[in-house]
Amino acid sequence: MQKHDEVAGDRAVAAVALDSSRLEALLEQMPSAHVGVIGDFCLDVYWVLDLSRSERSVETGKTTQPVREQHYSLGGAGNVVANLAALRVGAISVFGAVGDDPFGHRLLRLLEACGADRNGMQVATGPAWQTLTYCKPYVGDEELPRIDMGNFNDLPDRLADAVLEALSAALDGLDVVIVNQQVLTGIHTPRLRQRLRALIRRRTDKVFVFDGRHYTDSYPEAWLKVNGHEALRLSGTERDPAELVMRDEALTAGRRLHRRFGRPVFVTRGDRGCLVVLDSGVYQVPGLEVIGRVDPVGAGDSFLAGLGAALAAGAAPQEAAAVGNFTAGVTVRKLRQTGTATPEEVLEIGREPRYAFEPELAEDPRRARHLGGSDIEIVADPPDATRAQIAIFDHDGTISTLRQGWETVMENMMIRAILGNRYDDAEETLYHKVVDRVRTFIDQTTGIQTLSQMQGLVSMVREFGIVPREEILDEFGYKTIYNEALMQKVRDRLARLERGELEVADFAIKNAVEWLHILHRHGLRLYLASGTDLDDVKAEARAMGYADLFEDRIFGAVGDVTVEAKRVVLDRILAEIGEVAGRVVTFGDGPVEIRETRRRGGLPIGVASDEVRRFGLNPAKRTRLIRAGAVVIVPDFSQLTALKRFFGFT
Repeated sequence: MQKHDEVAGDRAVAAVALDSSRLEALLEQMPSAHVGVIGDFCLDVYWVLDLSRSERSVETGKTTQPVREQHYSLGGAGNVVANLAALRVGAISVFGAVGDDPFGHRLLRLLEACGADRNGMQVATGPAWQTLTYCKPYVGDEELPRIDMGNFNDLPDRLADAVLEALSAALDGLDVVIVNQQVLTGIHTPRLRQRLRALIRRRTDKVFVFDGRHYTDSYPEAWLKVNGHEALRLSGTERDPAELVMRDEALTAGRRLHRRFGRPVFVTRGDRGCLVVLDSGVYQVPGLEVIGRVDPVGAGDSFLAGLGAALAAGAAPQEAAAVGNFTAGVTVRKLRQTGTATPEEVLEIGREPRYAFEPELAEDPRRARHLGGSDIEIVADPPDATRAQIAIFDHDGTISTLRQGWETVMENMMIRAILGNRYDDAEETLYHKVVDRVRTFIDQTTGIQTLSQMQGLVSMVREFGIVPREEILDEFGYKTIYNEALMQKVRDRLARLERGELEVADFAIKNAVEWLHILHRHGLRLYLASGTDLDDVKAEARAMGYADLFEDRIFGAVGDVTVEAKRVVLDRILAEIGEVAGRVVTFGDGPVEIRETRRRGGLPIGVASDEVRRFGLNPAKRTRLIRAGAVVIVPDFSQLTALKRFFGFT
């Protein structure tokens, strides 16, 4: 496990980065673990309506709502179990209650399908208890008002006692017990809370992890998992759920809870990661950058399952939080379902995680710190730039603006591809839905290979379902259409450059070319990396007059979606010079080159350029680059004196 310290208030906070070998070892231990889950077991019901078959009821005169598809999945404590099973935890024992109704029987069958030991599940007869069920009708992508069951439950004392007796009898064989509290009318009655707390106090040899929505202070002897708003509320501060809980607030609340309960506290912060407060100090698990649409439903359960499974496998608390973070990072990508994560999926995301760094700073330019009197922003204490021997440059938006406006070209092309022959007559609601979807996708994927973006386009075309499946192109076909449209714009600009109507400075970020010459004169080896096709990158660099500065070290896309040009460059550098830390600096306006450089220990300098003016700061780029891991931000290269001083040039 790798970590480094950063200053946070009056104490150091250790940033946790779980390396892939340790992650793999923990995942391999999970089949030997035994986890118990006690809590509110729920059933999520998805009804996909197709109103094309609706008819008017003869008896009531009202129109029917025909269900084309129906899906059932475990929710609440059940979703924790589903995630544990997907992680291949060796043994899972469950303790709770269902009603003697069709939904309860379906829930028990789903638990059985997960391989869970159901001896601790009680079946309640009579009207006092209904299975906690949430029916979610959908028309297209729109969820209609939910139909809930179990809101009037009142668990009899005898069933509460039976649940706890089953848990107590099984406790010796359990490595970790997860306590889930989901609803006010669930199993956590005053009697059960009192007796469960007594059991937790008595069995100090066992780890109980509690995650609750309403009774968050009921089990103070358990390890506590809360989100930021719950941590504030437990600390005496109410906050509107729609308002953001800042890192410092979550940190202060987490410390207070740890002092109050004397147990480990996990404060989850969604895409901003997790804070872990222990006797040994405070640890921060960074959030994950997720490209594309997300569905956060059930992400908390996934985190809890990953946390519990890792603890049962022998992980330290901060390591277990990192596993939980990866697990949730997988499931939020699974839309319209309470998704689960397999060990292979967790390992895939954990091998090379896309961490989101410094989210508060990224979204609040008022916090920026600048290098004495300059526009150079210092995000984190950077390595010594005077030792740099190799400089990697992204091309488009970092040096050249020949492709400025590519987003508009791609947006128009993608909208036409999704709408197909309905482009001219699509109703306004549909048109704007497609536009919003495309713009969000382009914003989230800026900096990755064009071919990868076209793969995303294929998915969107299928998702909207307007174009017949047999007419949908593959990523190569869509890339050809996009590239031709973009290259027409680039060719027009190059022609004007060749005719002398415009100059190199008209298509370059301020002082970028001069900065290349300065670095070259000081002996740095220059590499040019781009997601654009290699032949086009070389031709544009020649036309701009700086290809010779890079010699044969120009890299671009080669038509293989599995190869990222910028990563190829970094791999070549690693092979040539070995140690990257302190020797490699990367300048780029996209997240890929910044993230990869930081991961390898180099110095990532984000160029938050305004490609229209060719100078000045682009706030959206600044945000994106800081989250990707930039430790320095420059808007352009206009302040050459400050840059030379930063690099130790005389």
